[in-house]
Amino acid sequence: MAMIDVMCTTWMQRQAEMNNREDEHGDLIQRACRDRDAFGKLYLLHYEDVFHYCVRRLFDRHLAEDVTAIVFFKVMRNLSSFDGKAAGFRSWLFRIATNAVNDHLREARRRAEGMQRVVRNTRVDEVDAVGADEDPAERKAVLQQALLSLKSKYQTVITLRFFENMKLTEIAACLGVNPSTVRTWLSRATAKLRKKLSAGRNHGGYKP
Repeated sequence: MAMIDVMCTTWMQRQAEMNNREDEHGDLIQRACRDRDAFGKLYLLHYEDVFHYCVRRLFDRHLAEDVTAIVFFKVMRNLSSFDGKAAGFRSWLFRIATNAVNDHLREARRRAEGMQRVVRNTRVDEVDAVGADEDPAERKAVLQQALLSLKSKYQTVITLRFFENMKLTEIAACLGVNPSTVRTWLSRATAKLRKKLSAGRNHGGYKP
């Protein structure tokens, strides 16, 4: 019985600590709406998570820095509209980050399509390509190309699930969909990614 009492006491202490941290975080969020210093603390608390998520979506640290800055600018402007509990703040934050990354990718795709039109219009027949080397950097580049060739929603669920280690329910909260939808997207995304990588190996290099 003594051991059970100790275990119960330890569990209750941990729960109390978690509740205290959540209360403190909730208080910080409320103060950050009107206090610049409080927002700075909130920024420092979550910056690394958002930045690393952006790096894993964009595969470029400099671009990730730019997009992360945009994310927190949007957070600053819209923080007063957050009406959830502190426990839901991370999902809300990653939803903003996901939208910012997707906006950037759409803009990058539009620029790439514009460059292709320029190439066609100027009748340029060839574009130099980087040779495919059998080294880790090249394999990483192949994975990046394959992942970036997927639809944005598939990129998002793969990154949040496997790099951010989010649960399906957390991803669903980020994207505003049901967990069953996330499960379906994740299954399709991994199947498509596996198919693209397999095709790349069979043909001596990935081709989108």
